[in-house]
Amino acid sequence: MGSVPSDPAPPSSSSRAPTGEATFSFHSVAFVENLSLKELAPSFPEGRRTLREIRFRLPAGGEVFVYPFGAVSFMNVSAPERARAIARLRAARPNLSDPTVDGEQLTVRADPESHPGIDEGILRLDRMTPERANVIALTVAQSAAMEYYERIVEAMFGKTDRLVERLEARGTVSFSTKPLHRFIGAAIGTRNEVLSVLHLLDKPDEAWDDPELDRIYSELRAEFDLVDRYQALELKLRSVQEALELVLDVARDRRLVLLESSVVLLIVLEIAITFVRAH
Repeated sequence: MGSVPSDPAPPSSSSRAPTGEATFSFHSVAFVENLSLKELAPSFPEGRRTLREIRFRLPAGGEVFVYPFGAVSFMNVSAPERARAIARLRAARPNLSDPTVDGEQLTVRADPESHPGIDEGILRLDRMTPERANVIALTVAQSAAMEYYERIVEAMFGKTDRLVERLEARGTVSFSTKPLHRFIGAAIGTRNEVLSVLHLLDKPDEAWDDPELDRIYSELRAEFDLVDRYQALELKLRSVQEALELVLDVARDRRLVLLESSVVLLIVLEIAITFVRAH
């Protein structure tokens, strides 16, 4: 994944070196909650809303991209300005949690003599355009959101391992299946959320119209390992679901055996009572 200095200094739309090279810093954070762009739009009247994001420029310079899957990207926005933008978002979206991860970052350098490509974690372009900024901000935001899901799935995977180890050691599970039902529901819900993020990994419209941008998008996906990370998430979630279903089946079998034993005991008891009365 791309790694750059933690806090891009200039909050302007770009910074230029003496050679004419422009540098753009992208920073993304993710939240637990999804964001309704329709509900947020009135709080950001200066923003441009599409089906994919709300994009607006800050008075101090730099731009902000807000995405419905609970992530926000900043282009050339300093840490204090990022904090103010998040506070404004929190005012528009009450009870919004703190960012779930440290964030994802990427540096982009645009030089007319450069050939597009990623070199040592830095994306080099011949020029920056609004369309390219959209695609870069989206990809960095997707990576930040993916990191959030990776943490959730890793925790689920660890908890499932402990359940399976307990089953292996004891040969049985807890009599109550309610916690297992809740856990399976959480696993299915997380899987559905990950699938929704995968849908957002579809190629952006801008990439279809610009072959060079299409190549940039492909390199960004490879740099952040988005496809491989998603496939790893899917594999872990499938393993969690299958393991939980196995544990649930064992718990159900135990309850069934207990029920059958109770029925047999009641029959024996009834026969015994009938025999005693007869004598």
